[in-house]
Amino acid sequence: MKANLLLIIGVLLLVLTGCKSEAPAPREGGPAPDFELTALSGEKVRLSGLRGKVVLLNFWASWCPPCREEIPSLVTLNAKLPARDFQLLTVAIDKGGREAIAAFFGKTGVSLPTLLDSDGQVGKNYGITGVPETFVIDKQGIIRKKVIGPIDWSDPSVIRHLDSLREVE
Repeated sequence: MKANLLLIIGVLLLVLTGCKSEAPAPREGGPAPDFELTALSGEKVRLSGLRGKVVLLNFWASWCPPCREEIPSLVTLNAKLPARDFQLLTVAIDKGGREAIAAFFGKTGVSLPTLLDSDGQVGKNYGITGVPETFVIDKQGIIRKKVIGPIDWSDPSVIRHLDSLREVE
């Protein structure tokens, strides 16, 4: 009797432990989780409000050397693709928030469309494990590519790939 009771308790613990309330991390081919964040400029930006555009969503931090190396290519990419059907969004996870990012951009002399995720909730919803991590989201809000680590976003093959997504209705 005691053994049966212990067995039942053990099975219940296993079942309850396996029932987490957290949503699984998004994956390529699945929908991009919607969010609303405040931009460095102060405006609110909602991902779902960008439907109809290809979105490059880049998670980064000002203290991250690979992130800083990647920034010039993001600036170049942003200048090359037309805003009517492409949107670059960088999401800064710095705990220092607006002040840290504004100071970084002031010191470097560059600027990118930047959203603030100081509490890390959006990064958590996307399942990021570090920075930089980037998601390429198509016009319908589907994740087409997840890139872990820095790449040269101004590389012609990358631009061709993003162009091909922009042309798909």
